This record gives sequence, structure tokens and C-alpha cells, in this order.
Amino acid sequence: MARTDFTTPRLCVDDDLALDRPVPLAPEAANYLQNVLRLKPGARVLLFNGRDGEFAASLSGEKKRAALTPIKKLREQETPPPLDYLFAPLKHARLDYMAQKAVEMGARSLRPVLTRRTQVARLNLERLEANAVEACEQCGVIWRPEIHVPQSLDAALAAWPQDRLLVFCDEDAPLANPLDALRAAPDAAGVGLLIGPEGGFDEAERASFTRMPNVLRLSLGPRILRADTAAVAALALLQARFGDWR
Repeated sequence: MARTDFTTPRLCVDDDLALDRPVPLAPEAANYLQNVLRLKPGARVLLFNGRDGEFAASLSGEKKRAALTPIKKLREQETPPPLDYLFAPLKHARLDYMAQKAVEMGARSLRPVLTRRTQVARLNLERLEANAVEACEQCGVIWRPEIHVPQSLDAALAAWPQDRLLVFCDEDAPLANPLDALRAAPDAAGVGLLIGPEGGFDEAERASFTRMPNVLRLSLGPRILRADTAAVAALALLQARFGDWR
């Protein structure tokens, strides 16, 4: 039997959750549950907020008075793997896809970084968070990933903790088995994955990585992958080595 109920609608909310404490619904959520899904009073909905675990809740009221009341706690709060995803922003549709897949693959934070060859300088953080939350709702995730404001690559590297491994995927890295390379890396307090822009990193950026104390340059094989494809492939490798796939 599946650990997670995927037949019942799931909703992420900002409110604190506790048994028998009604949670008023925002108009968008009420419209989705009552008009799109056509749920009636008493219908079961799953609730989470990223802090208090997952609850089964009962729908009551209509329109502006719609609310969900938690009636049973289903899961204690889970913590995500210590896996952060740093990326050069992409254009809308591919960025939406990438945000969703990164959360599905267990990234606990999404950190946009601006490199010298980044083509997208402006980023809609609300849209980024909406895609991340939607992935949580659809895939049984009950923690909420942190969404960071964009920062320059130099600033991101300067702030990176020395006890955490940073893996950056580089199409110019020597071809080698990526799993072997990750197995050879020492255990760390956590791991970050950095995926660059479509044009890759320039030589000055590559040089800045080599000056850091805990960095692994990783090849993803003989084919050049688009940034969103590389993210999924690399996150799978990192989960197998450092995350909760072990």
C-alpha cells in the first residue's frame, strides 16, 4: 500500500495546523475545491504547511466562509534531505518544469544564481514558489522548499559553508563515471548542486570553483544536456549518494 494518499486533494496553507481548529480558505483555494473539484461540505482534504505535519481535514461553508477543519493527524512533520539546488535562471516554461522536478527530487531550497552567461536576469519569485508548492501538493511532499532571492555567483560562492559539499556540473569536465566520482567524495554536512546557464561557465568562474575547499566538478556523460535535463539527472545521482535514496 502506498505511504501517501494520492486519491484525496491536498492543499498547502500558511496557517498553523491543529486538530479541530478551522483554517479559513483563501478565495483561490475555495474556488478550486468547490467549483473546480466540486467538493461538497464534509468532503475530505489533506492539509499541510511545512511545519506541523499532514492532517486530514473536513470541508465546511461556502465561498467567503469556506474552511477546512483538521480532524485527524496523518503524518508527523518530515525534514527534507540536506540538498540545495543552485541554478542559473531559465525562461518561463523550462523554469517552471525545473522548479517542479527539483522539489520532486528532494531539493530543500531553490537558489537562483546569476552567472556571466545567464540569459534571464529578472525572476518571478512568486511564480517560482507557486510551482514548488504545486509539486509538493501533487507528490506527497509535506515540507516547503525555501525560495531564495537571486544573487550573483560570486556572492553565492562566498557565502557557501565550508563544511558542505558543492557539486557543479561542467560539460567540459573530463568524462568519468559520475557515481564513482560521488562515491569518492567524503560525507559532508549537506550538499549543494550547481547547474549553470545554457552557455556553461566561463573560465574565470571555473577557476573560482577550484579555489573553494569542498567542491566537486562533475561530468554527466558524453552528451550535452540542457540545463533542466541536467538538473534532474544530477539530482538523481546526488540522492543516490547523499540523500534519502540510500
